[in-house]
Amino acid sequence: MAGDIKGKYGASNQTITVTVASLASSATAGRAGTAIDNTANAFLDALVFAHFSIPDAVPANDKAIYIYTYGTCNGGTNYTGGCTGTDAAYTMDDPTVLKLIGVIPIPTQNKIYYGGPFSVAAAFGGVLPDHWGIVVRNYCGQTIVNDANSKAYYQGVLAQYT
Repeated sequence: MAGDIKGKYGASNQTITVTVASLASSATAGRAGTAIDNTANAFLDALVFAHFSIPDAVPANDKAIYIYTYGTCNGGTNYTGGCTGTDAAYTMDDPTVLKLIGVIPIPTQNKIYYGGPFSVAAAFGGVLPDHWGIVVRNYCGQTIVNDANSKAYYQGVLAQYT
């Protein structure tokens, strides 16, 4: 019996709890999001999408916001790079063990910048961990605006046989 294996998508706009509003620009400080438990859905991948509102001030430094991922394969007890699995401030080691999944260039001011979708599984050799999360590091020279336009979310990816 011949058939095809095709992609199948989970619900879109699944919120990632990560407080990025008012996140200051820093070479080392960022914000870790709450871990996503993948044990029930068993997604093969998760596509992360984020957008950030930049104030009316000229960007500086790297003019970019960096999105990293962390994960675990021990049920959510310990995470990559000392992340805790909660929405919390995070200071990055240099070099970091976190996996960079995307960069959002911030070349101008007073604008909302969109980035993604970024594959989480690709950062882990093609396999999505049982628990995973993101870390956002703002190094655009400006503080992210505290409004509804600054957030991150994901969509799970499955496979289906047709």
